[in-house]
Amino acid sequence: MKRAKRAATKTAGEAAASEDEISILQFRIWLKDVSPMVWRRVQVPSTMTLREFHGVLQVAMGWEGIHLYQFVIHTVRYGSWEAGARFPAIPLGNLQLRNGSRFLYEYDLNFPWEHEVRLEQRRPVKPGAHYPACTGGDGNCPPEDCGGPEAWMWQRDEALGPDLHEDLATALEFITEIGDTRSLAVLDDPDRAWELQELLFRIKGRATLVWGDDCQASSYFISTIS
Repeated sequence: MKRAKRAATKTAGEAAASEDEISILQFRIWLKDVSPMVWRRVQVPSTMTLREFHGVLQVAMGWEGIHLYQFVIHTVRYGSWEAGARFPAIPLGNLQLRNGSRFLYEYDLNFPWEHEVRLEQRRPVKPGAHYPACTGGDGNCPPEDCGGPEAWMWQRDEALGPDLHEDLATALEFITEIGDTRSLAVLDDPDRAWELQELLFRIKGRATLVWGDDCQASSYFISTIS
């Protein structure tokens, strides 16, 4: 009876110690080979598995989770079983990462998007705080299935090329005409109305390609990732 009691007490003590050992890992993630820089800063518990961390990265970066992925840590690959990688059920706290440690996260293995992940610091759990959380970052991720970094950079440069300036000049003509006449009569002409519709369609398409579906410049503040 006493032996069982001592065993129960020891088990409870080990559980408490385990909880005390949980720390918050702060990572900085940046998308390689893309300019301007696309990056995020996230905070996650050390008990989170690599598989769960993959989900956090998908949400924080703005990906849709429709492709295979893998982590490369200490030359070992963890990720999608279809890619022949190890099952990513290992907790982050078991990876023997030190402050400044870096590893690779690849998404879409056909046209890989490589992310460098760096452990910035470990910190204690903050009472009342919710984790995981995205605490900083900038830039939108490219659209899915656009062919990888090189193809996307080319598409973006094309979208911001001379044709864009021509479309903006045409848009200014419409705005000036409507402003001068204080009337939308210009749109009564079906040809002009169609021209404006096509113009806006092209401009929106370029904006979506460069800035993403929300067509807004990204600025990432503290937010909980659920």
